[in-house]
Amino acid sequence: SDECLFAIGSDTGGSTRQPASFCSVTGLRPTYGRTSRFGVMSMASSLDTIGPLTRNTEDMAIVLQAIAGKDPLDGTTGDVPVPDYTSLLKESPKGLRVGVPKEYFIDGMDPEVEKSVREAVDVLKNLGAKIVDISLPHTKYAIATYYVLCPCEVSSNMARYDGIRYGHGSTGSPQADESLIAYYEHIRSEGFGPEVKRRIMIGTYALSAGYYDAYYRQAQKMRTLICRDFTEAFTKVDVIVSPVAPTPAFPVGAHNSDPVTMYLEDAFTIGAVMAGIPAMSIPCGFAGAKPSREAPTGAKWDGPLPIGLQLMAPQWQEGLMLQAAYAFEQATEWHTKKPTL
Repeated sequence: SDECLFAIGSDTGGSTRQPASFCSVTGLRPTYGRTSRFGVMSMASSLDTIGPLTRNTEDMAIVLQAIAGKDPLDGTTGDVPVPDYTSLLKESPKGLRVGVPKEYFIDGMDPEVEKSVREAVDVLKNLGAKIVDISLPHTKYAIATYYVLCPCEVSSNMARYDGIRYGHGSTGSPQADESLIAYYEHIRSEGFGPEVKRRIMIGTYALSAGYYDAYYRQAQKMRTLICRDFTEAFTKVDVIVSPVAPTPAFPVGAHNSDPVTMYLEDAFTIGAVMAGIPAMSIPCGFAGAKPSREAPTGAKWDGPLPIGLQLMAPQWQEGLMLQAAYAFEQATEWHTKKPTL
């Protein structure tokens, strides 16, 4: 709606890139440790990052320049020099090696999403970039890995929200006055939503005695393999491109009764999370077909839905990603088009 120049979001599994894709704006997840998380309520400490959502890539470079860098109040920020991102934008993409992973074009993805992304790849090729087909073989395990690790960290981080030191408070109820445990149950039942409760339960189970090695430890091993996939890929290419999500935006409430389907929407954003690398979404087209699922409330959709192109780069190399994104923007007009509100 162009009501502001930028906003700040938190991206754990894709929560800046996916909404940016669905709303025809630009969203970025920086390298883990590039921006400070001081003051942010932690969900998954090894996954959370802070990144901007902006109208275009130039605005993104300006905002990232302002918020990136070492923060003495956040020990996870890296002491790595921050380049002048705006000056990097104007560099030619000619000769830039752009990787296209075959695992990010899967059966069941919306054909209009695939068409728009492949057309975007052709635009980069026409600008002088070298297109390289690559493989990230452990991508198929990324969702399962994330949805073990993330709930485990949620379980740990949410434990502090007891209604006394942190979080939602209450004057209590007759049941809550009986004991401290009853008070905790009352506060946490009332204060946490269904998804938070679901993740706490999954994480607590996976971290419990007898299951830690079977789930959490195995997930950490798989995370290492996913990281190695990206490390190897970046010896052959400078940036990687893919869809942001397998479908355009879905109607509000469409997945409320099916959390697994909702989790599968993260199929293309989680790989970068596991590897701790920067990734961003830029507009690259619109889907004209009506979504296959309508909202349970009966809400109707009437207009084209935005599609996002995801770019990924090696750790601390946000500049390469911004350079490719800016070149694409200058050759197209997708970033100027908005969905019908």
